[in-house]
Amino acid sequence: MPFARVNGVNLAYELHGTGDPLVLIHGAQSDRSIFANLLPDFVDQFQILVFDQRGSGQSEKPDIEYTMGMIADDTAALMDHLDFSPTHVYGVSMGGMIAQELAIRHGAAVRSLVLGCTTPGGPQAVSLEGGAIQNSHSTAALSAEERGRALAETAFTKGYVEQHPELIPALIEARKKQPLDPVGFARRMRAAYAHNTFDRLSQITCPTLVITGKDDALIAWENSQLLAEHIAGSELVILEPAGHVFWVEQPAQSREAILTFLQKQRS
Repeated sequence: MPFARVNGVNLAYELHGTGDPLVLIHGAQSDRSIFANLLPDFVDQFQILVFDQRGSGQSEKPDIEYTMGMIADDTAALMDHLDFSPTHVYGVSMGGMIAQELAIRHGAAVRSLVLGCTTPGGPQAVSLEGGAIQNSHSTAALSAEERGRALAETAFTKGYVEQHPELIPALIEARKKQPLDPVGFARRMRAAYAHNTFDRLSQITCPTLVITGKDDALIAWENSQLLAEHIAGSELVILEPAGHVFWVEQPAQSREAILTFLQKQRS
């Protein structure tokens, strides 16, 4: 597994495929492995960079204050290290927050932007606090069983969970194999709750697709609507039925929407 030292931390990363560069940015309690099922849809057309952000996966987890801007700067530094810009960027959940900051702070490095199941934050958005995310993304000490079940029941629609009885055991087993680092995860969640790009969304000038599930219990779909309304020229796709992990519940529709958008932006 290759590592790159950027901004004082070692980041684990992987490169896959050939073609135009595409960076995938994962969410708060996941790591680069969350994109394993997505890679086959893109590797024949794009060279893909996936990586573990600071505080997650195999990357370093310093016990300092994190911000979305800091992690966006990490991402830009990793891209520079790999000579991987300008690039298409696809961020989901907290990864979409990071992607917004990346496009604002390092606009010349971002060719196009896909924002999945995410939010601009701030008082105008539907708040993350007080909702389902408090259970599935709690920073309290939870067992693998408690965390896996909570994630399944909040990140997916009830119908999908009922149709896929293997889902909860799989999430529990995954968390047993790779427990969350309490320090890194707590720092990441504090950064997510503090995220706010609302007043700066006009600074995102690259082509942008905003996509989410209508039944998202973690980050309300209205937040995606808000992003699309304030990023000039952006496209909005709302899938249903689909929860937070829309690309799993609606794989064909999400694949078509994202690939169609990215293909229009290719050089």
